[in-house]
Amino acid sequence: MRTLSPDLNFTDFLTTPVSLKCGQDIPQYSAADGSPLNEIFDRPIGSQSCFTFPYKDGITRTVNLKHVLFHSNGIRGTIVVRVECACLHCGTQCDWKGKKLILKLSFPGKTRVSEQTFMERCRELAHGEHSWVLDHLPHIYWSFDVPFHDRTPQANLEKKLEGDYEMRIMRGSIQEELYPISTLTTAKGCAQVFYDVVQCHHWAWKYPRILHRDISHGNIMVREKDGRKYGVLNDWDLAVFLNSQGDEPTSKFQTGTKPYMAHQQHSYEWGGPHRCCHDLESVFYVTLLLACLYASPNVEDLNPTRTDHQYEEWLQQDDLFLYMAKYTVVIDRAWQSSVTTFFKGFERWLNDLQFALCSGLLDLALHNRTAREQREVPAFDHDSLGGHFTYKKVVLIMHIYDKEELETRGQEWQEILQLDVKS
Repeated sequence: MRTLSPDLNFTDFLTTPVSLKCGQDIPQYSAADGSPLNEIFDRPIGSQSCFTFPYKDGITRTVNLKHVLFHSNGIRGTIVVRVECACLHCGTQCDWKGKKLILKLSFPGKTRVSEQTFMERCRELAHGEHSWVLDHLPHIYWSFDVPFHDRTPQANLEKKLEGDYEMRIMRGSIQEELYPISTLTTAKGCAQVFYDVVQCHHWAWKYPRILHRDISHGNIMVREKDGRKYGVLNDWDLAVFLNSQGDEPTSKFQTGTKPYMAHQQHSYEWGGPHRCCHDLESVFYVTLLLACLYASPNVEDLNPTRTDHQYEEWLQQDDLFLYMAKYTVVIDRAWQSSVTTFFKGFERWLNDLQFALCSGLLDLALHNRTAREQREVPAFDHDSLGGHFTYKKVVLIMHIYDKEELETRGQEWQEILQLDVKS
C-alpha cells in the first residue's frame, strides 16, 4: 500500500506498509468553521496526492485524492476524502468511470462487522417491490481491511489489557459520494429526506434485521439521481444484526453520536440492548436541533433571544448533562417546540413525536414500577414503548409536512397509509 498526500501530510501516516506497522497516528486537521452540527466540509488536496489500496486477485488500485470532506475528532476518527480513479490497471475500460467517488477510512475493532457486509445483505433482499430502498442506502464499490503489525501500540495494549482491549484494523472503502443536508434549499426538502430515512430504517430493521444505531445529522445524507433528491441513511459502521446483538458486551450498546443518542444511553445504569425506538428518538433529536438552531439548512440561527438556543449546549456536553437535558424534554407533557421561521412546518412533527415518545416513556416507568412490586412481570413491548412509539405512528406523523403530503417510497407503507385514510 502506498499513499502520497503532500498537502495533508498523509505521507506521515501511510507512506508504505512499513509505516503502517509502526502505528503512526492520523494527522489532525483544523475543524470547519461554524457549529459542530456542520461536520462536513471541503479542504483541497494537492494535485500529486494519491492512495493505493488492495484490490481483487492480489492487485492494487490507486485513486487521486481531491478534497477532505469529513474528519471526526480523535486520532482514530473516520476520514472521508473525495477521490478520482487513477485507472492504472484498467486502461480505457474503468468500471468507476463517470462515478463520483469518496474514500472512507476508519479504525474499528477487528471483529466489528463491516459496512459492506450489511449493505450486501440489504442488496440480497432489495428486489421487486423492495428495490426502492436502494435509493436510500450507500453504494459501496469496494472495501478492504489492513491489520496493524504485532509491534504497534495497539498490539501492546491488547497484550497488556488481556482481552479488555480489542485490536483495531484500518478499514477502507470506495463509495458513491453523497451530499449533506446543508445542500438542501427548502424545509420541505429536509422533511422528505428525514421521512425517507425513517422508511429506510424500518425496512432494514424488518427485512434484513439490521439496526443502524448511529442516526445523526452527519449520517443523514442526500443522493441526487435523475434530477431528484433522496434521503440516504449513511454510515452503517456501528450497525448490528439483530440476531447477534445479545452477543455483544454491554459497553458496545452505548453507540452513536452524543447530541442525538437516545436519553437512556447517557445513563450509567443503562446496559442495553439498543432498540429501534432508540434510533427513532435520535431522528427526533436530529430534527429538533436542525429546526431550533438553524435559520436554513446551512445557516445557523444567530438570534440570541430565542429560548431554544439552549440546545447548543447539547453539542459539547457530557453524558450526565445530556441525560438530564433530554429527559427534561421527553418526559414533559406540556413541552412545545420553538423552531426558527424557516422550519416552522416542523413544529407539528416535533410536538407529535415528543407526545408519542413521552407517552411511551411514562408507560415504561409504570411498567418498571409494577415489575418491582409484583412477582409476575406484565408484558410490555420495549421496542415500541408499549405501542406508543411505533414505526406506524412515526410514519403517520411524518408523511405530512406543513399540510402537504410527502412521497412515501415503498408499497408496504403506501398501502398502510391508504387503509388509514379509509378508516
